[in-house]
Parts: sequence; structure tokens; C-alpha cells
Amino acid sequence: MRFSAVSRLLAASVAVAAMAGCASSPDAQLAPASFVAMQEGPGEEYIIGPLDQLTIHVWRNDELGAQVQVRPDGRITTPLVADMPAVGKTPTMLAEDIRLQLSQYIAEPLVTVIVNQFAGTFSQQIRVVGATEKPASIPYRANMTVLDAMIAVGGLSEFAAGNRAKLIRFDKQVGRQREYQLHLGDLLKKGDSRANVMLQPGDVIIIPESMF
Repeated sequence: MRFSAVSRLLAASVAVAAMAGCASSPDAQLAPASFVAMQEGPGEEYIIGPLDQLTIHVWRNDELGAQVQVRPDGRITTPLVADMPAVGKTPTMLAEDIRLQLSQYIAEPLVTVIVNQFAGTFSQQIRVVGATEKPASIPYRANMTVLDAMIAVGGLSEFAAGNRAKLIRFDKQVGRQREYQLHLGDLLKKGDSRANVMLQPGDVIIIPESMF
């Protein structure tokens, strides 16, 4: 990738953008992307998944803390806490469950759970498929944008029709999937920040190949 293209990507990532195109309904819109309050880790409502890396901290009781990976069976084990279910809980929920377990042994424990590396459950992932350098499922993180996802998969392939890309999102209010148009060519090749939009957990980005 040439330096000028990289510069455009970085410039687009810090701009406030909007996307109005929608393939399924004229009044549906994608949320605009914003650089304000960007976070690198999962949000407060992140759902812990298998293989996530966690740090468990117990205030004034360091010996009871641990760095653990969620096992494939969805459980973790820390000092005095054996086979605690973790998958499907937020970090706050898991911290409370550990606190209740430890309260049998120490008075008023204060527990913090931090997700260091996150794989995410299937519903917490962003999937990018089609004409990209490396199609992949990406763990969702707070304030994630289309640009973030495209950088993670290495951008468009040589024959991608970026401006015909689609975003598929499940709309809980109507109980079905909705389809939105993405202008990835304008975003990645021209640095058009108006084509950058916010993503939601479970989004699927489909990139077709050019017919020419």
C-alpha cells in the first residue's frame, strides 16, 4: 500500500462521518463514525467468550487474583474459585459472581475483571467476507468503525468492487436482517470520511468482486 493511501486511511479514521445509503429501507441509516471517546478494549456490555484472556484483581488480596484464559468449556479457575462459568457474562457480572464466592473466605472482597485479549462470542464478532485481502471474523470492540474493520483485514483485494459492498445487520426491533450500502472504495481509495460508519456486534460486511 502506497504511503498516500495509508495517509488517507489515517485521516479518515479521525473524522466525523455519516452514511445515508440503505439497500432495504429508505429511512434506515447507519450510525455516523466519530473519533470522540474512542476505546481500544471491549465496552462495558461486552459478553465474555471462550478463549478470552482475563485479569482478575482482588483489592488488598493480590494472592487471590490471577491472569486466566477462559477455557473452551466456558469456565475459569482462580485461587479459591474453581470452575466458575464465565462465558455469556459481562466483566461486571463475572466480578460479582467471584465476589460472592470469595465472600465465604474473606470479608467484603472487592473484585475487578479486565478483559485483556478478547475473542468474543459469535454475536460479538464482525465478519468481513468476499473480495478482501484476508476475510476474517474480528472481535468487536467499543466504537469500532468500518475503517477499523477494513484495516484489520488488510483492505480491499485488487478486483474488489468496494462501492458495491453491503453491511448486513440484524435489527432487533423488526426481528429481521437489514441491508445497507457501503462505499468502501471511496473510503479506502479516496479517503472519503463520509463513507466511514459505526459498526455493531454481529455485523457482516460483504464485498463483491468487480465484473470488469
